[in-house]
Amino acid sequence: MRPFTLQVPDDVLTDLRVRLERTRWPDTNQGTAWQHGTDLRYMKSLVGYWLASYDWRAHEARLNRLPQYVTTIDDLSLHFIHVPGVGPRPMPLLLSHGWPGSIVEFERIIPRLTDPARFGGDPADAFTVVAPSLPGFTLSFREHQRRLNVADTASVFARLMTDTLGYPRFAAQGGDWGSYITSQLGAAHAATVIGIHMTLFSGPRDGLPAATSEEERAYVRELQHWTAEESGYSTMQGTKPQTLAYALTDSPVGLAAWIVEKFRTWSDCGGDVERRFSKDTLLTNVMLYWVTGAIHSSFWLYWARRHEPWPYNEQSPVIAPTAYASFPAEILHPPRAWVEPVYQNIQRWTEMSAGGHFAALEEPDALVADIREFFRTLR
Repeated sequence: MRPFTLQVPDDVLTDLRVRLERTRWPDTNQGTAWQHGTDLRYMKSLVGYWLASYDWRAHEARLNRLPQYVTTIDDLSLHFIHVPGVGPRPMPLLLSHGWPGSIVEFERIIPRLTDPARFGGDPADAFTVVAPSLPGFTLSFREHQRRLNVADTASVFARLMTDTLGYPRFAAQGGDWGSYITSQLGAAHAATVIGIHMTLFSGPRDGLPAATSEEERAYVRELQHWTAEESGYSTMQGTKPQTLAYALTDSPVGLAAWIVEKFRTWSDCGGDVERRFSKDTLLTNVMLYWVTGAIHSSFWLYWARRHEPWPYNEQSPVIAPTAYASFPAEILHPPRAWVEPVYQNIQRWTEMSAGGHFAALEEPDALVADIREFFRTLR
């Protein structure tokens, strides 16, 4: 385990500026803004800001204020944040992000989790936070390294917590792919997991039972819309990721357009992405993918989901104590009756009043409060 400092070479930033200045813009279709994908006018505004006002070095320095480390587990280089809790008995808590996110998602919740008294909370609720970059994502990426699926990632994270950091038991929380990794921890590593908290359930998508309640019918409508209008990115990343990788590895504007559209579509922003995320937040997240060249590797989880067995199910259920925070603008809301056959120990189910897929950025106080309240019962 070695301390890590983020320091992007100057020539990488110079190359980025040249590419941004030489952007070849597409035309736009008839219709409303964002109807057919990332809006052209917005992208020109974002790139103008990227060139004229965005200061990567300032954000790099801010990220470096978080204590960061790298370690090697088997043949994998793993980057992670590790912040000790301020309280009488901090609980170790593993945070797992998803796609197209990064550790940037956790900047607002880490201090609230590690030092609750600083935010008017009880020091007894303190956590020691461990927040890795997912293997193959941003700062945990190395060219041509072995790709990991959900089960592999959960195993690596369990070893990080128990073997590398020496925590015999730990809590886990996640969103997006982080929810699925966290679920696998609660299934295959339940002996070492105190409990799991998630913001996205992996509900059924094929062979659905008959919908008999409004909750079930609403989920069916969500799933039909998702399949028809919102799943194109997932199909491409899960079937022909190499083809897509050439464009997004070569064009920073293409990469930003691919990622920013998801932040707008999946968040509780009412169509205005900057209602929830500043340009600086959006670009810092994009920059972590750009400067590391990790976008292709980050697609692998989508490939694995389509082509490999799913690790947890009714025969291999999630048995760790489970909590779910349901944010209204999350992409899907599976009904409780349809997830309980797999998640067999749900102890908390919270309907949130606002927020979406990127809960840690959108509603940090509400998310942290729910995490605290759930794990308070397990301390």
